[in-house]
Amino acid sequence: MSLALAADERDALIDSCARRIVGYGLETPAIFLLEMHKPLSFLGSQALLFASPCLAPFMGLERTEDFAALLNEPANVDLLLDRIEELAAVTAMPTGEPA
Repeated sequence: MSLALAADERDALIDSCARRIVGYGLETPAIFLLEMHKPLSFLGSQALLFASPCLAPFMGLERTEDFAALLNEPANVDLLLDRIEELAAVTAMPTGEPA
């Protein structure tokens, strides 16, 4: 098991996660928590690997390992934050329709 993601896999995982966060309207708490715990992202990845046997029935083993690989690199947390902010800005744009 390698804790490295290809760039396209990483980007797809970040986009999927960011879309789900913004879709639920949780961008503000997510940004707050990710910024606050950014220095601990490596520990989070190790905790995911440790808990992967318990999480596998719910998320799938491969997806759990992918998230662990994503959190293994602090730069990926920055990419996730940027993507959440981009999607939140797009959703917050007025559509031009009168209220």
